[in-house]
Amino acid sequence: MKYSDEQLVLAGDVVQIAGKYRGTVIAAIDDKSYLPGGEDWEYLGRGAMIKTDFGGLVHYPEDDGDLVLVRRGVSP
Repeated sequence: MKYSDEQLVLAGDVVQIAGKYRGTVIAAIDDKSYLPGGEDWEYLGRGAMIKTDFGGLVHYPEDDGDLVLVRRGVSP
């Protein structure tokens, strides 16, 4: 999964969503990048699981132009 600027979405990334929300990527399933416990979401098969400030855990199954990288997190 990639951001609109073609960078890979990775676990630990802090993202802006739809220009007004924030979240942290806990699982980047396509690239098998997970924060501890994030591998539990691998069964979804693709996309990213993001812990958001507006709705808890949200699965983004494909590239989404509303996701913007704010800063890279620390990869496990």
